[in-house]
Amino acid sequence: MTVVSKTIKLNTKGDTDIINITDQVAAALSKSGLIDGVVTVFVSGSTGALTTVEYEPGLVQDLKAFFEKIAPKTGSYEHNTRWHDGNGYAHVRSSLLGPSVSAPFAKGLLMLGTWQQIIFIDFDNRPRSRELIVQIMGE
Repeated sequence: MTVVSKTIKLNTKGDTDIINITDQVAAALSKSGLIDGVVTVFVSGSTGALTTVEYEPGLVQDLKAFFEKIAPKTGSYEHNTRWHDGNGYAHVRSSLLGPSVSAPFAKGLLMLGTWQQIIFIDFDNRPRSRELIVQIMGE
């Protein structure tokens, strides 16, 4: 088994910015030269998250509305009381999805569903420069 690590650099808008990173993950996989295995994408940080969705405008808006309902920006958060940075909601939202997503690949191609894409969500309350870690394990 071989392990190859790559990075994806993003400049985000913050405020639940949802970015389709499927093409960047596929490009990293292609450059790895590996044929069969699993790829994991990880964000180091506690206000971003990764998952898969059908990336289309309606669902993007639905996700934003959903997170606003369950962890509203204007809610009361002990994190904000302690740190005074106003992003308590971002920490709660990101913890619900988690910092990583994994997908199998075969014959050098991601094995995603027809309408399935990998997305990064930046929940923070400000624009950020993010570096995602892509770790590809396989043969």
